[in-house]
Amino acid sequence: MRAVLARLGSAVLVVWITATVVFLALRATGDPLEAILGGPGSQAGPEAVARATQSYGLDQPFVVQYLAQLWRIATLQFGDSYARKQPVSELLAENVPPTVLLATLALLLAWVLAIAGLLIAATARGRFGGLVRSALSGIETVASVVPQFFLGAVLILVFANGLGWLPVTSSGSSPAGLVLPVVTLAVPIAGYLAHVLHGSLAEADAAPFAVTARSRGASEARVFFRHTLRHAALPGVALSGWAYGSLLSGAVVVEALFARPGLGRLLLEAATVRDVPVAIGVVTVIALLYVVVMLVSSLLEHVIDPRLAKAVVA
Repeated sequence: MRAVLARLGSAVLVVWITATVVFLALRATGDPLEAILGGPGSQAGPEAVARATQSYGLDQPFVVQYLAQLWRIATLQFGDSYARKQPVSELLAENVPPTVLLATLALLLAWVLAIAGLLIAATARGRFGGLVRSALSGIETVASVVPQFFLGAVLILVFANGLGWLPVTSSGSSPAGLVLPVVTLAVPIAGYLAHVLHGSLAEADAAPFAVTARSRGASEARVFFRHTLRHAALPGVALSGWAYGSLLSGAVVVEALFARPGLGRLLLEAATVRDVPVAIGVVTVIALLYVVVMLVSSLLEHVIDPRLAKAVVA
């Protein structure tokens, strides 16, 4: 019960902080009436300005507007978009599935790439074993620091414009359109995960259970999959919640780069025109998704290592 209450408290805190930051940041950039009345260059008259000001509660004190926004978040009633003149809930329902699909596929691919690198490093023996592990370490370092916009642009130039194998844009309807966005998001996370997993893999390789398995004639691949991978994966599972949050934030760049619908692109458009209800709705959903994924990763940690559950009970 304490763990559940702590998770719920952290979820409320995360949503409140993110919503407050977005609200203050967008209001600091200018008057939201510009977005309500049609954007820059609007020719709205004084009567239209007065009606919009009263209709959206902008004639109220700033603190009252802030508290009203918090109440809308608490009741999940985000209102209507200033720019699109449609309910924010409809926009979120349209854009949440593409972003969740993109981030989930990217996290799965990152794990596949990280485990593949671990397997190669674990089975590399002989005179070239050290060279292979050094090369993998260098690749992981480069992958973990490469900017996503740069990687995405390179992938477009090579596989879309150069070879013509994959489409440049991703409308969300074609599986081929998902390949480049997923790879763009997955590669940096894969490099970071592999770095984290390598340290724990070295400790697991030197543990008595791994040494005993090798002494019985088990191959390195069998030792890896049956014994050391489970122990090496635990830190990566703990970081998967953070990685998913990073993927959701990276979706802003990737969805704009590949013209793909989703929360990231919707947030970018809302921030550009100071569409406060949409921006706060998107950030709130992303924060809730992050909290849910963190809870799932915590549960997976207990499944992989039951000793954690015993420690919590104790």
